[in-house]
Amino acid sequence: MQDEFNDPLWRTVLSGAQMLFVAFGALVLMPLITGLDPNVALFTAGLGTLLFQVVTGRQVPVFLASSFAFITPIILAKGQFGLAATMGGVMAAGFVYTFLGLAVKIKGTGFIDRLLPPVVIGPVIISIGLAMAPIAANMAMGKSGDGAELIPYRTAMLISMPALLTTLIVAVFGKGIFRLVPIISGVLVGFALSFYFGVVDTAKIAAAPWLALPNFTAPEFNWQAILFIVPVALAPAIEHIGGVIAVGSVTGRDYLKKPGLHRTLLGDGIATTAAGLFGGPPNTTYAEVTGAVMLTKNYNPKIMTWAAIFAISLAFIGKFGALLQSIPVPVMGGILCLLFGSIAAVGMNTLIRHKVDLAEARNLVIVSVTLVFGIGGVLVGTGTGPDDVGLKGIALCAIVAIALNLLLPGNDSWKNKAQNDHPNNKPRCPVGQFERIKKAPRGAFLRLRLGVQLRPGCAAHCCKCSTLSR
Repeated sequence: MQDEFNDPLWRTVLSGAQMLFVAFGALVLMPLITGLDPNVALFTAGLGTLLFQVVTGRQVPVFLASSFAFITPIILAKGQFGLAATMGGVMAAGFVYTFLGLAVKIKGTGFIDRLLPPVVIGPVIISIGLAMAPIAANMAMGKSGDGAELIPYRTAMLISMPALLTTLIVAVFGKGIFRLVPIISGVLVGFALSFYFGVVDTAKIAAAPWLALPNFTAPEFNWQAILFIVPVALAPAIEHIGGVIAVGSVTGRDYLKKPGLHRTLLGDGIATTAAGLFGGPPNTTYAEVTGAVMLTKNYNPKIMTWAAIFAISLAFIGKFGALLQSIPVPVMGGILCLLFGSIAAVGMNTLIRHKVDLAEARNLVIVSVTLVFGIGGVLVGTGTGPDDVGLKGIALCAIVAIALNLLLPGNDSWKNKAQNDHPNNKPRCPVGQFERIKKAPRGAFLRLRLGVQLRPGCAAHCCKCSTLSR
């Protein structure tokens, strides 16, 4: 625990509330999309953050909450295996983080380059975004994920498009702390319009108790569900590394050395395992919070402790959860039109910035097969019947991308090329390189939210910075 911070208690508490406000929109959006209880998500976000602080000695000012990378597999796994089995898969994903932390402790960070180079990360992230695009479009038009109409088309579009437009305006033109809350701004505008058009079910809000225990779900372990979800954990693992480096660059500390990447990965793993134990979504670091830390220049990790306490407290307010669950589908659909597209854009940006040459047969094969397997719905298994087993979607494309990268010759060529192209041919850092400019380009905070986590003044970024958003 750090002793150099002497902020008064009232300021620390207020800053904690501010950090939760910044992260709140993305925090509750993920469970609302996947059909999980938002109160449980609030509880597991707070609990996960506290567990992370215990493991890392409360040295890193980060907030852990719902990861967007797991949206697709959780939706599909819930429909196929049920919620309890899905939570077992989430717990297993937490074990993956723990294993990666152990591997980093033993072998250092170098093996991450070989296992997850840009040619693997890029198409997997693209697939995560584009695989969900039809669902976002249906929701924006007032339909369920499978196309069934929930709200009349015209009313839905009058709600979803202003919500999307508000999110865009705040993300691009917002100033200060408001630039970091585009999602919550879009939700507020969309919710207000929903009240105007009378599509909000106020009866459920009125009937909900003020104080209530979150709807916790005990996990059960199904090896099919585990195999379905676990491969997706590799992408958020890279996101975690980017998040830790990003907050370290803001605070001027090297958290990869102290407390160490192995401890931060272990903390994230324990937090995700705890989330699955209670029925919440997997956890990851939040770029919005990193941006808020940069703006406020308040680096005290105790702030995140208070943010976690506030999140846990809100989880037990029943009417609050009912209010969140009453948000109409078009509101979320409008925001997701930006969010899922931006996730895909981050994947393309990863390929571009690392100069992945698709004219090379090796790279073309990996990217092409990964995209078709991830977006096209290819099933590899024993058959298509209800009792058959197999892998599909993001889980399948992640495994295929990693396997092709390891099996095909020349998997280190991108690293050598990047080093040769670097100005002055300077040595690279273990997991990538940074090119500095005097001032970060406009829209840096938008890229933070959408998944591109930059050091202050960083123009180009590597797999440390180019990461998937929650």
